Amino acid sequence: MAIKEILSRKGEEFRPRTMKLIKDFGGVVIDEVTIDHAIGGVRDIRCLVTDISYLDPQEGIRFRGKTIPETFAALPKAKNSEYPTVESFWFFLLIGDVPTEEQVEEVLAEWKVRQNVPEYVWKLLRAMPPDSHPMVMLSSAILVLQKDSKFAAYYNSGNFNKKVAWEYVYEDAFDLVARIPVIAAFIYNLKYRNDAQIAIDPTLDAGANFAHMIGQCEEYKDVARMYFILHSDHESGNVSAHATHLVHSALSDPYYAYSAGLNGLAGPLHGLANREVLDWTLKFQQKYCHGVEPTRELITKALWDTLNSGQVVPGYGHAVLRKTDPRYMSQREFCLATPGLKDDPLFKLVSMIFEVAPGVLTEQGKAKNPWPNVDAQSGVIQWYYGLREWDFYTVLFGVGRALGCMANITWDRILGYAIERPKSVTTAMLEQWAAEGGRKLHEPKVAPAATDTKAPSTAH
Repeated sequence: MAIKEILSRKGEEFRPRTMKLIKDFGGVVIDEVTIDHAIGGVRDIRCLVTDISYLDPQEGIRFRGKTIPETFAALPKAKNSEYPTVESFWFFLLIGDVPTEEQVEEVLAEWKVRQNVPEYVWKLLRAMPPDSHPMVMLSSAILVLQKDSKFAAYYNSGNFNKKVAWEYVYEDAFDLVARIPVIAAFIYNLKYRNDAQIAIDPTLDAGANFAHMIGQCEEYKDVARMYFILHSDHESGNVSAHATHLVHSALSDPYYAYSAGLNGLAGPLHGLANREVLDWTLKFQQKYCHGVEPTRELITKALWDTLNSGQVVPGYGHAVLRKTDPRYMSQREFCLATPGLKDDPLFKLVSMIFEVAPGVLTEQGKAKNPWPNVDAQSGVIQWYYGLREWDFYTVLFGVGRALGCMANITWDRILGYAIERPKSVTTAMLEQWAAEGGRKLHEPKVAPAATDTKAPSTAH
């Protein structure tokens, strides 16, 4: 059965659950909002819905109900590899079922048809200033593909029907996830290999093909598969996923939506963090471990020196997690299983920091979560394999994150989710409610005087 037919059946089965919740239980309270939440980025407010992944503070990420080890164990493996293909993972995220070998082959065949990128994209990228950031190039390439959006064409056809609109989002989403590794490889070669492009190998899966197109070794095929899967989704509340969902909620097509998501991912508090961690680690190595083994005693003293000087240990801590990030552990296990990598001086340093830092940070007492996140490990692997242009690391993140974002917005349309439009308040309102011990259950007829003299917005 074709993947689109399976998704259609799944949507028909799932949609009544959402409608029943709205109709029969819409008034059930599931959370409360404080002033901290309103000013502090609405962190931890349960107000987004996704069945693609869930981030548990103690357990870590679950993809479609499975932990990372369970996901890797369950999915069919790539040829001669211990890792699944990106294509099989795409089926899993989108459908929610572990695919059969036959279904994986179907997705692989579909992927190969969709991965061909129009020539105008290459012309755009070559016309951009050579010193353009690779994330600007990736976002621009995705955005320029919008002219061929099947969803946009359907919406503008005059026959728009919201019940079948998801089918056109699906088409765009599938095209986008198939094309984005090819675009990323082109950008890498354009910027860092004197535009020495390598053609697609039609016999390879997406991860292996990406490694092939950037001239990497055989081992790197598994790095790409692992990296894209691990970075695919992390609930809906992170900036890239939320930005994609928010923009698409206005019925902007997937290209508009994911270009926005990529722009959020480029921020130093989100996808840019991996390069900053690597920068810090290299400087730390040069200062404290130049020519010497990173012993426990040496690293303990060096970390205390770092903290006492007012600096932080980047790569440690997470907004939600209260344990070691399972994505970190998956990458660590890859390193330990790879003979050359496990003996690499930079990995040895990162490994010793992992052994020492949680204890030091706990003793310092300032960190809510003293454990490493995904960024503490990922840059080291890329560095080892010679991919040392760290401005490109966020592009790699963006390739993987496309899988989760596109699966999510496809389901947004299947279930007919509304445009996202939170309600704002003024600082004066917060001050009044603070003085009164909370907001009254009914809205006041006359709002407290605002300090902002601008005319009220009429925007939706």
